[in-house]
Amino acid sequence: MAKFSIEWGVPEMEKLWKDLTGKADAGTLDGDELKLFKKLVKTAGFLAASPAHPGLASHEISDLSKRYGIKVWQSYLENRKPAAGRLFWVYGPVRGVITVIGLEPHPDSAKSRGYERVKLSTVRPVKGT
Repeated sequence: MAKFSIEWGVPEMEKLWKDLTGKADAGTLDGDELKLFKKLVKTAGFLAASPAHPGLASHEISDLSKRYGIKVWQSYLENRKPAAGRLFWVYGPVRGVITVIGLEPHPDSAKSRGYERVKLSTVRPVKGT
């Protein structure tokens, strides 16, 4: 049973998710899109069940947390590949929700300013605020 519901940051991640799910429903995903879609579904399932799932290796990225003013977490989309994909996410906008706000190749954090090029979506505002 899922502990969290997953939302997609606006506008970039929401658009990516809608595009992929639309193509999946229509059966028109190309090979790379199908691989990405399967990885996103699997990773989102792990996140929903437990952000601490060992396969995700979730950890806060302090450089991004400072820049965006909210704790930003990174989890594995894949591992042991050059430029392996990473999901960036936050808790919220309300309790019980995780919002995926970015998908990037693994930034080389050993290099100076490794996370500066990462651009993240925003969290959908809570209705009535």
